[in-house]
Amino acid sequence: MVTLTLGLMAAAGLTQSTAAKMNVVATTTMVTDMVKEVGGDRVSVVGMMGAGVDPHLYKPASGDVVKLQRAKVIFYSGLMLEGRMADLFFKMARAGKKVYAVTESIPEKDRLEPPEFEGHWDPHIWGDPSLWSKCIATVVDGLSAGDPDGKEYYTKRGASVVKSYKDVRQWALKRIAEIPKSQRVLVTSHDAFNYFGKAFGFEVVAVQGLSTVTEAGLADIAKMVDFIKGKKLKAIFVESSVNPAAIERVSKDAGVKIGGELFSDACGKPGEMHEGNGEKYDVGTFVGMVKHNINTIVDALK
Repeated sequence: MVTLTLGLMAAAGLTQSTAAKMNVVATTTMVTDMVKEVGGDRVSVVGMMGAGVDPHLYKPASGDVVKLQRAKVIFYSGLMLEGRMADLFFKMARAGKKVYAVTESIPEKDRLEPPEFEGHWDPHIWGDPSLWSKCIATVVDGLSAGDPDGKEYYTKRGASVVKSYKDVRQWALKRIAEIPKSQRVLVTSHDAFNYFGKAFGFEVVAVQGLSTVTEAGLADIAKMVDFIKGKKLKAIFVESSVNPAAIERVSKDAGVKIGGELFSDACGKPGEMHEGNGEKYDVGTFVGMVKHNINTIVDALK
């Protein structure tokens, strides 16, 4: 009887502890990780999209709508990354739900607008960890609006996360210095690495465009093969959330190796540890994702 009572008390305590946390929903894995890092023990974060999920093509299921309705605060990336969900977020915001696009924090002068997508911003901000760190301000503000008592807590944790993002950028610059400048050309499936290229000094070329909605044609592939041969590149790369068929075809036709798989529109699985350059890191986190990508690129091109 005593054991049963203790068990019930423990269960009740666990329920109260869980209930005390603010329910938050985030879309992409990068946003989910950011919100978890800033929110800490005060929030319960549900990520809608998992590892390997392409946000350009994601369509919310009925279960997702229920999660969104139950959330006190919702965060998404924005700049049309979650294209099919934009209307839903707009309607929920108009209905009074606390909904935030984290990229609201990014000044227009810092956004890229590829000529082939005139009128649309490039949404892949996280390619530049320092620029992506500016999004943390929106997360701190959003969490504080939903939980005013936690404002100081969120502000302190937010500053720590900003530092970790800027630190990994500095780490990346040191690693990239190992690659000859003539080889600092990144060939991938789609245009997810423009901010990465600007931040780290790479020429970035993609078989597909800004979104994965449009597949690469034969002319695109032939043009890419000529480009790779002309540059005498050592390697090209597939992406975790994009069909590798086009890059595999380019690799075969150009006679160039595939240097590895990069995380582009999604992090890896939370808790999945990778090792590179003498350290281990969780590729389910943003910092771990950056380290994996940098190590993969440097090891293939240096």
